[in-house]
This record gives sequence, structure tokens and C-alpha cells, in this order.
Amino acid sequence: MEALAHDDLHERLARARGVVLLLFTAVGCGVCRQMRAALTQCQALRVIEVDAGLDPALANEFDVFHLPALFVYRDGRYHGPLAVEPLPARIEAGLSALLAAPAQDPP
Repeated sequence: MEALAHDDLHERLARARGVVLLLFTAVGCGVCRQMRAALTQCQALRVIEVDAGLDPALANEFDVFHLPALFVYRDGRYHGPLAVEPLPARIEAGLSALLAAPAQDPP
């Protein structure tokens, strides 16, 4: 899992190849810890983590209202938010469904 600063987010996401999940978390968030653990069990996923408490402007840009919040990119293109339980099977099923649809305009 990579940490990310606001100033290079869009550039890194635009250059990224493959599937990248942008994960918004907070230090005291128990469900965030569960999501982090579940994501480590998923195959071939690159996860970039943003602490919403340290970067509220970025969380606001993505309209993050609850944590954890996941946003999916593939080959530099935005595919949307991913709202699933912190279970590997649910994450993989949600990703498959989201990636089957065309890319969307980024937030």
C-alpha cells in the first residue's frame, strides 16, 4: 500500500497502468483497518492510501462522506467509487462489475 500526497495524485493516477484503488482512511477508523487487511488479500491490486484527516481537501474533492472510501482507476482512467464490505470476495466481485462498465469522468 502506498501513501500519497495531494500534489501528485492526479499525475500518478493518470500514469498508472493496471487497476489502482484509491483508499481514503483515517487513523482511528476500525473499518478502515479491516478494509486494508482485506485489500492485501486481493490479487494484483495496487492500493494508494490517503489519510482523509491529513488531506481534507482531497477527501472533499472526491466527495468522501464516510470511511473507508474506495475509488477505482484502470490504466489511468476513472471507473467510479467502490462501496463494498471489507471482504476479499466482495471487493473482487465489486471490482469486476465496476470495471465491466465504461470509464467515467473523474471527480
